[in-house]
Amino acid sequence: MATDEQVDETTVNDRYAVTIPAVIRRRLDIEPGDKVRWTLTDDGELSVELVGQRLGVFEDFEPVDMGEGNAAEDHDEYAAGYEPRD
Repeated sequence: MATDEQVDETTVNDRYAVTIPAVIRRRLDIEPGDKVRWTLTDDGELSVELVGQRLGVFEDFEPVDMGEGNAAEDHDEYAAGYEPRD
């Protein structure tokens, strides 16, 4: 029976941290800044899922020109017409 399943073990250290095994980090392309989600079911089964939010995730996006503006002036203009609700 062939399987793609990866099995490995790590030890919880004195700060309750664990290291993701290298073979799993490489296979899933996990890098510093990525997030994992820990899920514990009612029957005591634990699963770990790669969320994949990485620092700098928007670095490849092109900037969009939003035109010129002055936030302080815009604030004053909109605040002048503001009436609080009761």
